[in-house]
Amino acid sequence: MAVTRRTLLAGLVSCPVCAGAAHAAGAHWTYEGHGGPQEWGSLESGFQACAVGSQQSPINLEGAVQAAGEGPTLAWKPNAFKIVNNGHTIQADVVGDAGTATMGGKTYSLRQFHFHAPSEHALNGERTAMEAHFVHDAPDGNLLVVGLFMKAGKANAGFAEVMKTAPVSAGATPLKAPLDPSVFLPAERATYRYEGSLTTPPCSEVVDWNVFATPIEVSEADIAAFRAIFPMNARPLQAVNRRFLLRLN
Repeated sequence: MAVTRRTLLAGLVSCPVCAGAAHAAGAHWTYEGHGGPQEWGSLESGFQACAVGSQQSPINLEGAVQAAGEGPTLAWKPNAFKIVNNGHTIQADVVGDAGTATMGGKTYSLRQFHFHAPSEHALNGERTAMEAHFVHDAPDGNLLVVGLFMKAGKANAGFAEVMKTAPVSAGATPLKAPLDPSVFLPAERATYRYEGSLTTPPCSEVVDWNVFATPIEVSEADIAAFRAIFPMNARPLQAVNRRFLLRLN
């Protein structure tokens, strides 16, 4: 029954390829006030999963079950990403082929990555300054998203380049040179894994979440540059309900 329900809720969105799928939709949504998260499910019929879904994201990563195995195998490639301000976040859209993530014998293609402030997921009840989401899709429409906590510290060359290029208002600017997304990865790869949803409307429950436990460091100046554009763009924590939360080494 759970699989059937998950499939049904996935069908509420016709194009679940990226976490920003609803940015082009007619309904106006926000992170605070009118049109905020408490209203997403009623803004239009395609957003119903935001209100009725039982496998919503983000969640508090706490009480995980230690499991055998490792997180996704990442084979990312340098790419001349297009840096987009879509009105909800700064997003790096893949141009051509940027590599893959493989897990459980299934391969997903990297499509984009974007950022939230503060972090959307919490670790033992604590949120960090920011979180990055690397969104991959498979031919069947399901997604694998790699989440990375971000905290203030030494500069990260990748995030610095993204923020140097990011438009301060709606629009898009291509990077001047290819960027290797692997510069965002932490040295330690312990991973929290669970089944969840997009964290923006339409909140489709089609995501295999894999969140690294160890944060990466980025400069305080680059965090401030992002927050100057998007002071807060994180969805509230959602109920875990009857899901399994695994921790993989």
